[in-house]
Amino acid sequence: MRLFDTHAHLSDDAFDADRHELISKLPESGIARIVDVACDVRTAHKTIELIDRYPFIYGTVGMHPHDVKYMNNSLMDRIAESLGHEKMLALGEIGLDYHYDLSPREDQKKWFVEQLELAKQLGYPVVLHIREAFGDCMEILREHKDGLRGIMHCFSGSVETAYECLDLGLSFSFGGAVTFKNAKKPIEVIRSIPLESILLETDCPYMTPVPHRGDRNDPSYIGLTCEKIAEIRGMDISEVADITYRNACKAFGIE
Repeated sequence: MRLFDTHAHLSDDAFDADRHELISKLPESGIARIVDVACDVRTAHKTIELIDRYPFIYGTVGMHPHDVKYMNNSLMDRIAESLGHEKMLALGEIGLDYHYDLSPREDQKKWFVEQLELAKQLGYPVVLHIREAFGDCMEILREHKDGLRGIMHCFSGSVETAYECLDLGLSFSFGGAVTFKNAKKPIEVIRSIPLESILLETDCPYMTPVPHRGDRNDPSYIGLTCEKIAEIRGMDISEVADITYRNACKAFGIE
């Protein structure tokens, strides 16, 4: 099987002790491609170091809604500059997070729009982080739908919202949360939407799938998510792996 982890944070401090030892072994687990997400442009150099070192790792860069309270035009210029790297595939993760409200909501909405427009201007898809904010999110996406393309990361919305996102040209990535006991909404969405719109992710070091909850997550666990999605869809795991791999390549515009 070829597996594509479309959303990882291997540049996170949680991997400082064994990052390169871990990454070197991932191809043995069937991990063919990984996207490392730099969700704070001020530390994007860590992602760039990884994508320069490993042929199978790619990157994204943006400013997470938690951190947009620090955002300014100079940092927007740095995002645009970082996206010039040949292995940067998308702008993100960006969006709205009303669960923690670590940045004021007005700042979150302002810089969400600014980053959406920058992505469209430069011709990049976006990676979207939306938590407890689908009302404002969908309003913004509808207003800025022209030229919009991208991925709903760790999608937690309803089936109805998922279909609206499909109409806007978005795909969906699912991770370890689909294996949790309370994963009712994601399972309903996975069962309902076209398989061609589904991608795999880990969001490591977070969201570790069952039966490893409580441990640090890493891309080697993505097969457990693939297995769960195959179970939900009544398919063979290798078929789901192949389809989601091709979906990811298409979503990010790589061969």
